[in-house]
Amino acid sequence: MSDHGSMIAHTVVALVALGMGLAFVSADRRSPTSRALAATYAYIGISIYLNIVWTGEWTTADGALPRWAGWFALPEAAATVTMLEWIIRVRRTVPVNLDLDTRFGDRVLRSGQLAGVIYGLVSLFWPDVRLTHFLRASANPALFLSGGFWLFAAPLLYAVAAGFVGILLLLNRRPDRAETTRVLAMAIAVPFLVTAFVLPVDAAAVSVILGEIIFFIGSTHYHVLQGQRGQFMSRFLSPQLAKLVGEQGLARAMQESQREISVVCCDLRGFTPYAAATPSSRVLQVLREYYDAVGAVVSEYEATIKDFAGDGILILVGAPLPIPYHATRALEMAQRIRDLGLALTERWSTPQHRLGIGLGVATGMVTVGVIGSASRLEYTAVGSAVNLASRLCEQAASGEILVDVRTADLAGSELLQAREAIVVKGFGEPVPRYAL
Repeated sequence: MSDHGSMIAHTVVALVALGMGLAFVSADRRSPTSRALAATYAYIGISIYLNIVWTGEWTTADGALPRWAGWFALPEAAATVTMLEWIIRVRRTVPVNLDLDTRFGDRVLRSGQLAGVIYGLVSLFWPDVRLTHFLRASANPALFLSGGFWLFAAPLLYAVAAGFVGILLLLNRRPDRAETTRVLAMAIAVPFLVTAFVLPVDAAAVSVILGEIIFFIGSTHYHVLQGQRGQFMSRFLSPQLAKLVGEQGLARAMQESQREISVVCCDLRGFTPYAAATPSSRVLQVLREYYDAVGAVVSEYEATIKDFAGDGILILVGAPLPIPYHATRALEMAQRIRDLGLALTERWSTPQHRLGIGLGVATGMVTVGVIGSASRLEYTAVGSAVNLASRLCEQAASGEILVDVRTADLAGSELLQAREAIVVKGFGEPVPRYAL
């Protein structure tokens, strides 16, 4: 290949690396792992361009480089540091067994980052040695035995070894399937990226592009898995929990636990006769609008919809993610849903069939977790508070919010008015209640 053609090829390879970095950060700019990964590929792209395209422009007839050319190695050092930082950040997304000491893995990766810094410093002091004894060394195999070669190869290979140790320790902790795919792709791609240092110019372009393709394939699988999961979770859970599931995986984010939460139950009044007298297409339109409106309020309060059942909606405040002052937030959310529901039902109602909305709120200890089969999972909460919220909702008139004693005690709202206790199915004694 001609020199001009080689420069064009490496420019394309550099642009591909930069494009991958831009794709990673634009797809998930809020994720610390994606930002570190994007920085890695951006530095790789800059390094390829500077060390292949620009170095050829500034090399003198006798092969010497100006002193400032050593700065061209800094993107390589930065790529090494950020790649190891990416592994460290992935490790932090995996829950830790209390019996497992993870400090060793972190220390190994930090030492690898230090080796990357050393590589950059050595390159600043001896740019000519880097050019003549390290880069493209395979053209003269005798250089592999020279001190000049190992001056640069040693810190770089140590950083790579530290990365592989970090990846092995990470995989031993069984990370999420999507992240495992991307980590394995990186482990396979790195040898191709590192080998490019010592290969001839044309072969180096092929090696780098192979590494980029391998990691791109792994990243594509990662984003497909994340997208499938996110599409499901965004309709099922709060955005905050969807983000947690995206980072840690469904099973880890939803491990069974027992905690005190507040439960809000709402359903439409007069819906059964309304549905019987109204075309089914109109009924479905009403339910979609109702679900979307309530779902928007639930997301705003970082709560989770456990169940849609016809015109009934069951909402958890404080699970799967703990929420401070869950009782207060549950009451505020119930008020928002009531006000919104009354406005909507006024519009949906007909002269013959009036619609309304009633709500129940209860607080107590429940067990939350995932149940189901391999093909279908459901997040559920089991406890008396769930049943009580549903019973209070059944008793509530249109526009009324009935609240149990525990919620009233925690929230302390001055808007609550005591009502007479009622006998509720499943509870041995009459249940005190309040109306909001």
